[in-house]
This record gives sequence, C-alpha cells and structure tokens, in this order.
Amino acid sequence: MKFRIVIDKEREEEIVARVHQRTPLIDELEALVIADGTVGQITGYDENDIKMLDINEVESFYVEGGKTYASYSDKKQYRVKMHLYELEAVLPKEFEKINKSNIANMKQIVRFRTSLNGAVDAEFKSGFSDYISRRCFAELKRRYSL
Repeated sequence: MKFRIVIDKEREEEIVARVHQRTPLIDELEALVIADGTVGQITGYDENDIKMLDINEVESFYVEGGKTYASYSDKKQYRVKMHLYELEAVLPKEFEKINKSNIANMKQIVRFRTSLNGAVDAEFKSGFSDYISRRCFAELKRRYSL
C-alpha cells in the first residue's frame, strides 16, 4: 500500500483512495473524511460566528430553503455545510430520519405530539419541533416500541 500527499493551494481539495475492496477500515476512513476530521463535533455557522457543535447537543439536522441547519441545545440554529445524506453516513446511531428533510437526535426528543388529523410532531428540549412522516413514524414505532 502506498500513501501520498500532494499540496496544491490552487486546486480544490480531494481525497481519492484506490482500494481492492471495501473493508471496515475503508468505511471508517470515508466517515472520517466526510466528517472533515472532527470526531464528535461538526462545524456550525451563524451570522457572526463559527462554532464547533458537539454532536450530542445537536437536536436535529434539517433542510430549509435548500440549506442544511443544525438545531442546537442553546436554542440557536446553525448552518452546516454538509448535505443530509453526508450527515447520515457519519452520525451516531441515535440520529434517525423523521422526515425527508430532518434527521433527529432521539435522545433530545422530550415528547411526541399527535394532532386530531393523526399527524405526529417531535418536540425537542429547546422547544424546536418538526413533523414525523407516517413512513418514518412506522419505522420508529417498530424500532423503539412507541
């Protein structure tokens, strides 16, 4: 196996791995690269600051207006420069998809609210809430015996 680093400030950063087969080590390396080298943290941006967000304190990641945001325990929303599918690949198992545009930290949900029409919302510790799609709720119900 060879290892080579080429530093070129003029080109976009890219990591290419040529391997014979996918192994657990390759999966771990891919997750580390996608997470940008931060284990247990993710970079969040608000109007004036850049903050390293502790993954365990993130209530959910959601898409709004084509941009990804993290709803954080400090009741703020931070912009995240990753897509939901990239986040899904690196987040711990307590993060579950609750609809097509939200991945929720199940440890941060304080209750599920149902409405008269049968819709279910997840309410988080900070007061932030989002709906749970019927398909995702069926899966959550099966997995967590809700």
